[in-house]
Amino acid sequence: MSLQKNTKISPFLTFDRQQWAALRKSVPLKLTEQDLKPLLGFNEELSLDEVSTIYLPLARLINYYIDENLKRQQVLHKFLDVASPKVPYIISIAGSVSVGKSTSARIIQALLSQWPHERKVDLITTDGFLYPLDVLKEKNLLQKKGFPASYDIHRLIAFVSDIKSGKREVKAPIYSHLTYDIIPDQFNVVDQPDIVILEGLNVLQTGMNYPASPHNVFVSDFVDFSVYVDADETLLKKWYIHRFLKFRRGAFSDPNSYFHHYSTLSEAEAVATASSIWDEINGLNLRENILPSRERANLILVKGEDHAIETVKLRK
Repeated sequence: MSLQKNTKISPFLTFDRQQWAALRKSVPLKLTEQDLKPLLGFNEELSLDEVSTIYLPLARLINYYIDENLKRQQVLHKFLDVASPKVPYIISIAGSVSVGKSTSARIIQALLSQWPHERKVDLITTDGFLYPLDVLKEKNLLQKKGFPASYDIHRLIAFVSDIKSGKREVKAPIYSHLTYDIIPDQFNVVDQPDIVILEGLNVLQTGMNYPASPHNVFVSDFVDFSVYVDADETLLKKWYIHRFLKFRRGAFSDPNSYFHHYSTLSEAEAVATASSIWDEINGLNLRENILPSRERANLILVKGEDHAIETVKLRK
């Protein structure tokens, strides 16, 4: 197998779809079309072929990394002559708004849950660690939601630290996309699973983004394997506008939705509003905070026009 030639020195190996698909080897696909449908995002169409071509080789690679991680833990515990606590393997999924990282996270969760044997795989989004709406309003950060300053980084660091130390019943706040706020007194409980998938805009960001991070410790310090889902910004903006229009006809029509007032917009008004939100908030956050973290990932999935992965970049 020959890899794509690159005249520039790069820390990544680059694969096209065919080259990457060959690395699946003989691993069977256990997911069915029926299994796949609930995993897809609101704005995505994804085939089983995409799962076989892209995600099965990735799951195979991650399983190799998990095996090696377990061996290293056993060596350390043998050296220290201590019992081996159950410590989850943490995978992070980063990327822009509207790139489809949540779908990627759910597919990876589904594959790793059943291969090579049954595992407990928890999926947590960092949305739950955004400050509540009243705090964002108080801090004048409502228009910077998703930017580093809008997260309770101390609480997020404490959460991943507790998971990585093997602590039982670690609580993560739950975020509602309907109310655009944290749900009071509701939590996802992480109780020593085999794997934790942490998905969010900020999982690869560092001290440049979070100067107030406790003791200069970052989420990525606790992550064993990181994925960045990538696409050109012109595509991201297009997908964001398309998703906004779908929400306008669907979720925004719910009177309980924070964005209910958008449901009365005309098509042209909705496009203009979504475009403005992208330019002033999401696009700005992408360029300032999210995209600069891309090269820190262990693996980059590069999407094309139809949301299909065109290129895979794997850190050497």
